[in-house]
Amino acid sequence: MAELKLDDIIQGDCIEAMRALPAGCADLIFADPPYNLQLKNELRRPDNSRVDAVDDHWDQFSSFADYDRFTREWLAAARRVLKDTGAIWVIGSYHNIFRVGATLQDLGFWILNDVVWRKTNPMPNFRGRRFTNAHETLIWAAKGEKHAYTFNYEAMKALNDDLQMRSDWNLPICSGNERLKGEDGGKAHSTQKPESLLHRVIVSSTRPGDVVLDPFFGSGTTGAVAKRLGRRFIGIERDAEYVKVARRRIAEVTPADTDAIEITKSKRSEPRIPFGWVVERGLLPPGTVLRGPQKRYTAKVRADGTLVCADAKGSIHQMGAHVQGIDACNGWTFWQYEHNGNLISIDVLRQKLRADMMGAQ
Repeated sequence: MAELKLDDIIQGDCIEAMRALPAGCADLIFADPPYNLQLKNELRRPDNSRVDAVDDHWDQFSSFADYDRFTREWLAAARRVLKDTGAIWVIGSYHNIFRVGATLQDLGFWILNDVVWRKTNPMPNFRGRRFTNAHETLIWAAKGEKHAYTFNYEAMKALNDDLQMRSDWNLPICSGNERLKGEDGGKAHSTQKPESLLHRVIVSSTRPGDVVLDPFFGSGTTGAVAKRLGRRFIGIERDAEYVKVARRRIAEVTPADTDAIEITKSKRSEPRIPFGWVVERGLLPPGTVLRGPQKRYTAKVRADGTLVCADAKGSIHQMGAHVQGIDACNGWTFWQYEHNGNLISIDVLRQKLRADMMGAQ
């Protein structure tokens, strides 16, 4: 068994390297495997200039069966090193992603989402015989149907201007100053992914300090973003030149400070606060009159934390639903109390108690 070294790159075959790692050492796996593009001929632009396409030896397989065998072996090795509470992201194109998805399911992974990365600046289709290939697909999967996993819903919502994050992501391809160059001035890596893509993946499904494993490390995008965001990483890459590029790149990354890498926590993870606590601690004494929006509804607080109005009594949620004639209501956000002539949501008091609880820990 190999010694577990974090924030480092293992040079070698990803299957052998993962088999040598301790079981359950990774909180998240991001994998950008060979796409098996099956290119037969050179691709040229209308002016007859050659397109710098992906024709590297590592993307060439003799058959679909050969590619499927490779996919099954690396995914099985990845499953072993993934924690039971971990998850995996695999990115691909139409050439391979459906085969990868089937193998994921065969091995027991549970698919949570497929995410479409819509490229805002895709390469044009020069031959004019197909639609412009303007997206790639990411599969996000838990280790199994009943396995827990991390999803920072509120953080993703905050990242998306307080709207739910959708499963289609509009992000540019890697270009300009972000694109790493080799000594010959050409691309250092033919399939370098943009840091914005990895930022979204890592923020959505890890916590600060988690370990992110990338078995196809390439130019080190996963490691660079992980380091910046206060996560640990394990990179595996067999090409010595890519390893040099990645190490040089990651060494130049400055981690963000501790406060900056904190993420908005899910409301489900916050301590539960019964409304009765607000009453017994004197924040809303018995007899306080609560009002609904625009003062259309009223109810009185009772000593046991229930509310009473003219024709019913019950919890803040039951009474909020009752006065509106609906089936359900979040009483915390519906009811308000008056303070200095202003109506204030009772949820402010819940947040105060939560803050007090967290400060006492």
